[in-house]
Amino acid sequence: MKTYQEDSVVQKNRWWILVSVAMFTFMSTLDSSIVNIALPTISRDLAVPMNKAEWVVSIYLMVVCACLLLFGKVGDSFGKIKVYRIGTIIFTLGSLLCGFNHSLAMLLFGRVIQGIGASMTMATNTGITTEVFPMKERGRALGAIGAFVSLGSIAGPGIGGLILAHFSWSYIFWINVPVGILTILIGEKFLPKDITMSKKKIDWLGFATFAITIMSFFGAVFIGQEVGYIHALPLSLLAVAIVFFILFIQVEKRKENPLLVFSILKNKMFTMSLITALLIFSANFFVNVVMPFYLQNARGLTASYAGLLMMVFPFLMVIGSPLSGYLTDKIGPQKLVLMGLLLLSITQLMYVFMNELSPIWYYVLATAIMGMGNALFQSPNNTIVMSSVDKENLGVAGSMNSFARNLGMVIGIALSTTILYGGMSVSYGRRVTTYIDGRPDIFIFGMRVTFIASLAICATALVISLVRFRKKAVN
Repeated sequence: MKTYQEDSVVQKNRWWILVSVAMFTFMSTLDSSIVNIALPTISRDLAVPMNKAEWVVSIYLMVVCACLLLFGKVGDSFGKIKVYRIGTIIFTLGSLLCGFNHSLAMLLFGRVIQGIGASMTMATNTGITTEVFPMKERGRALGAIGAFVSLGSIAGPGIGGLILAHFSWSYIFWINVPVGILTILIGEKFLPKDITMSKKKIDWLGFATFAITIMSFFGAVFIGQEVGYIHALPLSLLAVAIVFFILFIQVEKRKENPLLVFSILKNKMFTMSLITALLIFSANFFVNVVMPFYLQNARGLTASYAGLLMMVFPFLMVIGSPLSGYLTDKIGPQKLVLMGLLLLSITQLMYVFMNELSPIWYYVLATAIMGMGNALFQSPNNTIVMSSVDKENLGVAGSMNSFARNLGMVIGIALSTTILYGGMSVSYGRRVTTYIDGRPDIFIFGMRVTFIASLAICATALVISLVRFRKKAVN
């Protein structure tokens, strides 16, 4: 069977294929974070309390995580490019629906549609890239995908703040529509037809049990934040999640063609690389959640100025990611991963010592180091993940890679807010679930506790990487 690397037309258009995949990767991950800064405005315009408005963020991440493994398997069975094409159309349609601000129910429906489309593109983007690019260029190509994933996940508040300074919150979603149409047109012209397809049956029972597990677990986490974790509803949802997770494992063990190939997890390099990615995306979202409060509330900066400052991270990612991809192809991924994780740990330590009187240049420097650290980490780690599995499992590997990133985002949101408000509550002497006007000292205390936890997460990722690379060197 002819492969993509042997197809001269595909090789001629491979960078255009990467442009299409990278643009949509950026948009789908951006929509997991861009809404955060608009939640107060959405809450006011739709006349709903803040805790209900937060479901606009939560429901998207829940749907993406629930569907990723399914569409990874569908891509392996019926064609990654076919699944990717359909996903781009569904995501663009969902973005259009989200902008019609008639009601919260309409907005949540649009976000569900967006999430389904995003999961289809996220589950297939790295598999398409790995198949299209030869090994000597794979680091740069996967580096670009990793860069756009990181850019989208962390640039949301910055871009959202700039949009809100000039337009209504609807344009946070509508900006995806022209970009989505452009990406679809590029894809129609340059994306090839699928070659690698297994035509195997889809494990729908496995998908159902996995989706219920994910939705119940995240529902317990987010509802628990609102009403307290020692409450009947979150405890019941957690129990449902545990039961269906056990069922999912039992179903997968008996299936001839399971949704999740457990044997792939026996590959220690693959599994440890996924865990590292999960930890780093979780730490990134600690920053994503806390910094808008710090810049706008504790420092009193405008949304547009705060958004501009938060663009330091994506700017450094744009500069550093091509370099990281190039170096991955030249010197290999391991040293770059360790350098990136070290820089990320230094950044979290710098954030620990930041307060409301810290000079702006200190924040900019710390955030710039974070941007370079992420740039050095993402490309080589993606290369390790996708190069450590067989070709027939590329779709599953890509979807699991995306799942680890999105799970990290959700854990980052839940854990950072829980620690932040917990620290603020200790400082204030009573339960706190929001910023207290006129008391930046209480927020700074909570922020320091939060970044100490984030530092511990980055340090854990660094230790895991040292262990995985040392074992490989010994073997």
